[in-house]
Amino acid sequence: MQDILIIFLGAMALLFIARKIARRVGLVDKPGGRKQHKGTIPLVGGVSIYFSLWIMYLLQPGWLPDFSLYMLCASVLLVVGILDDRFDLPVLPRAGIQAGVAIVMVLSGLSLSSFGNILFGYPLMLGGLGWLMTVFAVIGAINAFNMVDGIDGLLGALSCVTFGSLSIVFLMGGNAELAMWCLGLMAACIPYILLNLGIPWGRKFKVFMGDAGSMLIGFTVIWLLILATQGEEAVMSPVTALWLIAVPLVDMLRVMVSRVLRGVSPFRADREHMHHILMRAGLSGRWTLLVMTSAQVFSAMTGIILDGCHVPDGWQLLLFLPASFFLLYGVGASYRIKLSFARLLTVK
Repeated sequence: MQDILIIFLGAMALLFIARKIARRVGLVDKPGGRKQHKGTIPLVGGVSIYFSLWIMYLLQPGWLPDFSLYMLCASVLLVVGILDDRFDLPVLPRAGIQAGVAIVMVLSGLSLSSFGNILFGYPLMLGGLGWLMTVFAVIGAINAFNMVDGIDGLLGALSCVTFGSLSIVFLMGGNAELAMWCLGLMAACIPYILLNLGIPWGRKFKVFMGDAGSMLIGFTVIWLLILATQGEEAVMSPVTALWLIAVPLVDMLRVMVSRVLRGVSPFRADREHMHHILMRAGLSGRWTLLVMTSAQVFSAMTGIILDGCHVPDGWQLLLFLPASFFLLYGVGASYRIKLSFARLLTVK
């Protein structure tokens, strides 16, 4: 565990160094439009986590297999994310590069090949569609985690829940190296969460993750999920992966479907995500963070328990669908309840 402490301290030091450089080069987030924070905030969470990955490698080069390939893809996404943070790149170039990274993964032998036995005992093999599903999965994971980066602490907290859950799954599956890698990722994320929330030094040292960070995290999550669910060394069922990323996944799907039904681009930013709805319902940012993180913890633990008890994949999927609906209904109901009370209070 000494290595984990070194990663934590290294990530914290990197944040303080990176935030100073970011102000000099203009890598900051400015308030305006949908952005309601005060002052310019350095967008360096992703940069800190990226260089923390190198610290992990120097300490324990055997924790992550195919580290060189992973870092090649991560480096490309980091550069694109930094450019997006600085110059606000269009959607198509970003999506194209994300797809390119996914294709590199496929060509290197890391891809989705099966959805597991979701047909109640019959495996759903992807065959030639595996490369296409991998591209969709990579783009989807990156954008799912990008979309939850809307209030302080949320992206970092949900990421830590996913990494922590994966650590448990890898450990249960006998892969201690990947379990430690996931713990190292948590150690790299926690300093960002603290500064993002103003703990313990207040907003003077506040930082944001930036698109560079959300892209890096989303990519890392899907990389680990593929390692955990595909091939002979899989440690969990593919459908269990849905439980480990339920909140970002369900939020992304709901918002994108809603946008398409309204006739706008599914990638068009708005304030209709779960965290926005909960805050309009009257919850503070911290309470919204607690509610959504708790929902993710509950979902991840449910998935781990179901997988550990060898519940058939088909039943896991059938349970996940109503659970997702319940999550969406609960968020929407909170806002409708507030509106109902507001109407009652205005009645004279």
